[in-house]
Amino acid sequence: MRFAWTRGGADTLVLGRLHLAQGQTVFLHGPSGCGKSSFLGLLAGVLSPQHGSVSLLGQDWAALPSGRRDAFRADHVGVIFQQFNLLPYLSVLDNVTLPCHFSKRRHERCLSAGGAEVSAQNWLQRMGLPEELWTRRADALSVGQQQRVAAARALMGQPELILADEPTSALDAALRHDFMDVLMQAAHDTGSTLVCVSHDPQQATRFGLQWSLPDLQQAGLRA
Repeated sequence: MRFAWTRGGADTLVLGRLHLAQGQTVFLHGPSGCGKSSFLGLLAGVLSPQHGSVSLLGQDWAALPSGRRDAFRADHVGVIFQQFNLLPYLSVLDNVTLPCHFSKRRHERCLSAGGAEVSAQNWLQRMGLPEELWTRRADALSVGQQQRVAAARALMGQPELILADEPTSALDAALRHDFMDVLMQAAHDTGSTLVCVSHDPQQATRFGLQWSLPDLQQAGLRA
């Protein structure tokens, strides 16, 4: 698989065949600029390779028209963005329940927890966000609080794939361990596959697989 940002430009990523089984956890590391966020974009179907293919649950992303691709992503992928991507004018609870507005599948999965709002409250509690913050606008929270809201949103409705781009970057040392405990336990409980990009080497030992993206690219170039 090859991906470049511009047609005819230098390859950003060159990767051989990779397969992730359901429930696996992957820690992805490498220096800044090596293509880690691009790799997550390919897994999520936001980016498309110029050569080769990327599939999720047996579905080739490139075979889906744009609208169906967005719907498939909403159904099956939860993303913890490095910049959070919260809607600043919505409350914390409204931000966390957003996936249920875009995915009937994830909304139905929340019904077993009492509905979307109750499920959102449960995730916010697990993330350690005080109840008095739940009705505040997202832009009224600290950076670390916003990161935990973004994580709760990604976990709503038990998506099969969770992508986490530097999920502990805005948290202090005291919160990182607890946050990762919740994230890893959530993936285990739901059987979700978790791919985490991080510069925090202390988190690596928690994961079943540890991938160096430069090493993967070298293997791809040799293939």
